[in-house]
Amino acid sequence: MKKTIITCAITGSIHTPSMSPYLPYRSDDIADQAIEAAAGGATILHLHARDPEDGRPSGDPDHYAAFLPKITQACDAVVNLTTGGSAIMTLEDRLRAAVRFCPEMCSLNMGTMNFALYPMAEKPRDWRFEWEEPFLRASDDLVFKNTPRDIAGVLNLMGRERGARFEFECYDIGHLYMLRHFADRGLVEPPYFIQFVFGVLGGMGPDADTLDHMVDLADKLFGDDYMFSVLAAGRHQIPMATRSLERGGHVRVGLEDNLMIARGELARSNAQQVTQIRHIIEDMGREVASPEEARAMLALKGADKIAVGA
Repeated sequence: MKKTIITCAITGSIHTPSMSPYLPYRSDDIADQAIEAAAGGATILHLHARDPEDGRPSGDPDHYAAFLPKITQACDAVVNLTTGGSAIMTLEDRLRAAVRFCPEMCSLNMGTMNFALYPMAEKPRDWRFEWEEPFLRASDDLVFKNTPRDIAGVLNLMGRERGARFEFECYDIGHLYMLRHFADRGLVEPPYFIQFVFGVLGGMGPDADTLDHMVDLADKLFGDDYMFSVLAAGRHQIPMATRSLERGGHVRVGLEDNLMIARGELARSNAQQVTQIRHIIEDMGREVASPEEARAMLALKGADKIAVGA
């Protein structure tokens, strides 16, 4: 069995600063938590930026530039920059940092979907920043746009022109068929790294039998040409990751997806979640892939081909 890749999603664009004092949004905190996660065993670092003044999701390349060099100088983890950014951003804004820094990997959402966060606004809390509650409540009318034209544009811009490979984020069954469509068009080549995403309202629910179905369908569509990983939102993070391991898959953890480490207990860092899933991996008799092993598994271009100093 191949070694297990741990992806750690450090901050994302969904959770807001009022939800946890441990969610990093200042550049030094993002860098420090990413480096600590890599030291704990994270193979891939999935990175978003935030406005350091108020924690608002940001597509500004200068915000990325404030933490990327520090991360790449301190560890050899694979840098994976989002092209999803935030569902409220334009595609152009979502791509600005990836175009500038030419990472080894990018995430790529494989379809347009409802992306509903508004239930998160119902829990009583003291809001730290004025943007947080309206951002969440307005998501009852939010469509996350990823059309075939958008996807083809990202594949050309980041894949063909800049040599990035992709974390194909599939929130539903149709997204797998969309990936097959682009493979048939010759815009993507194996090995495909598919991230099954569970628990976002508007996508698949966090059910083990749904994961089993997705794996069986991916086997049918891609044969031996793919690897899959699983992320699940909130309390479903570890159970669904464990099911992925049982099916021979890889895992994603991090504060982007889940703010907790146990019921009623906030995770104090991304590294704490990485350590938790690493222990599960090793208890199952599997080994965590090093960054160099992951580069070989995923056919990445190499850390020397990115432009974090640009």
